[in-house]
Amino acid sequence: MRSLFPLALAVFPGALPADPAGLRSALTHHASFDRGFDADFSRGDAKLHFSGGPRDTPPGPGEHIQLAPGAGRFGGALRVTRKNPVRPYFNQQGVLDYRAGSWSGSVSVWLRISPNEDLEPGYCDPVQIVGGDSKRGFMFLEWSKDETPRLFRYAIRPRLELWNPQNSDWAKLTDAQRPMVQVARAPFARTRWTHVVFTWDRLNEGKSGSGRLYLDGEPQGAITGWQLDLGWDPAQVRLVLAAAYVGDFDDLAVFNRELTPTEVRAVMALPAGIAGLR
Repeated sequence: MRSLFPLALAVFPGALPADPAGLRSALTHHASFDRGFDADFSRGDAKLHFSGGPRDTPPGPGEHIQLAPGAGRFGGALRVTRKNPVRPYFNQQGVLDYRAGSWSGSVSVWLRISPNEDLEPGYCDPVQIVGGDSKRGFMFLEWSKDETPRLFRYAIRPRLELWNPQNSDWAKLTDAQRPMVQVARAPFARTRWTHVVFTWDRLNEGKSGSGRLYLDGEPQGAITGWQLDLGWDPAQVRLVLAAAYVGDFDDLAVFNRELTPTEVRAVMALPAGIAGLR
């Protein structure tokens, strides 16, 4: 039986026809972590900023967020060795280009982690898109905090009054009450890299909006039927990494539209990673 989470290009004979020029024109941001923390390419601010460190110290990665030369899926990697309060982030202007109407995009990243062995208790969000007050909207990848094995999720939470007017605890809601895709047994391990893509399409257009999650090129589900309207201040929107995460990141990329399933497979199959599109 063919693996549900293939790693080889040969598994994706349909990946090659995707137009590299189309992917290249949609690329807004790429951080390889080969030569430093900052992005190699960006249509906005290439600098990786840091917040949440100890008081009275300059913002920076701290001792638990490091570069790992040669350890990545392609070249170097970003490595987090312990749960810590520091939050690396990229500013959104030119990268995510958040809009109050009809906003679409995609994020691609490679992760190496064994959630049940590496993560400390509590939620872990390897990637977040935030806009200040979480009641105005919140997008994130997440590992759940209590289950064994820990569940992997992609969620798009719109303005609180649209999806959770009672402001109930996220953990106490049923799966049907949460605008998310959930994967019970996701293919993460210390010994392999897992490719993760999440997309969003036509947010801030009421129930026309949707989101999709892919793991190793395979679709895991979609967020549909919700009024996915956000209320963010564009000046506060950030792409945040490593919230309570412990493990490796590589080849982070942002695109300014929803990638198709064929394009997701094509991105995964790039022999040199996203650098091959630049």
